[in-house]
Amino acid sequence: MTSYALLGRSGLRVSPFCLGTMTFGTDWGFGTGKDTVFALLDRYVAAGGNFLDTADGYTNGTSESLLGEWLQARKGMRDRVVLATKYTFSAEPGNPNAGGNGRKNALRALEGSLRRLRTDYVDLWWMHTWDGVTPAEEVMATFDQVVRAGKVRHVGLSDVPAWYVGKAQTIAQWRGYEPLCALQLEYSLAERNLEREHAPAALEFGLGLVTWSPLASGLLTGKYRRDGSGTAAKGDGRLQVVQTMGNPGFDKLFTERTWRVVDELLAVSKQVERPPAQVALSWLVRRPAVTSVILGATKVQQLDDNLRALAFELPPALRQRLDDAGAPELVHPYHFFAPTMRAMTTGGVTVHREPPTWRGAPS
Repeated sequence: MTSYALLGRSGLRVSPFCLGTMTFGTDWGFGTGKDTVFALLDRYVAAGGNFLDTADGYTNGTSESLLGEWLQARKGMRDRVVLATKYTFSAEPGNPNAGGNGRKNALRALEGSLRRLRTDYVDLWWMHTWDGVTPAEEVMATFDQVVRAGKVRHVGLSDVPAWYVGKAQTIAQWRGYEPLCALQLEYSLAERNLEREHAPAALEFGLGLVTWSPLASGLLTGKYRRDGSGTAAKGDGRLQVVQTMGNPGFDKLFTERTWRVVDELLAVSKQVERPPAQVALSWLVRRPAVTSVILGATKVQQLDDNLRALAFELPPALRQRLDDAGAPELVHPYHFFAPTMRAMTTGGVTVHREPPTWRGAPS
């Protein structure tokens, strides 16, 4: 990775692939131990990566602790990497103020993250998800407070409704608060709902789109096949495991639509002679508004294989095949914005709008 992009309208430069750390630590599920974590981090930065994404709740805080230990052990690395973490989820069952997006919990969570990460600031602090109750005014005021205090450099939102993005950024603009620079959401060939509202909102409000689960929890790796011939049928896959975790973000059902996407991905993969995972990542990292794609890995070889997705671009005709295979259903009111309906509003002439002045996708 030798090409970097500005994150939204900020001056923060990030690599096209971000290293996700949700599996760092063996506190639950399919996590990885310290030796493997350090090997993954070393290999990632050696390949030119500079963007690390964690959260206070990942592996019960162990993810942040391992990152902090690695940063301390690698002299000069803290200034080299863009370190991002998140807050929202509860740290204490039964305590209503130990979770959510209110200022009390936010400041508690940030202090804990800084302590575990062994640093006095984070480069990017995410609100992990919308809690449905905390006013956006309080969230944005708190963001501004921690930036002015020097504990946070930039702020962003993760897993929120598109209308909330617009409201929060407008509050920042009107009140002179630190503006949002990034938006994090799930995006892949199999999950494209953000194309309706969130990607246009990111472009409109100057936010870099950072995407998670680019391989749909393994669905797009080639391990899962309609006829059952994939290696996942022999237990080589974690999609069945994460589906039992109770997190709707991991609930990838084997529907006719998803099988259609997988079938087309396998066909394109065969034609370009690249593994399905690399094809899926190559398609995603070059999507409009996408600035960086979060990669998860539990093995160094897995990370190496996925990073090779930057080494090639899909021919336009093959990109179009993938675009068509998983395109979101055109539902109300979005059919009013389709080209045929646009022609009815313009009298059949073409009306152009100047593109945004910032560039999101890496070249």
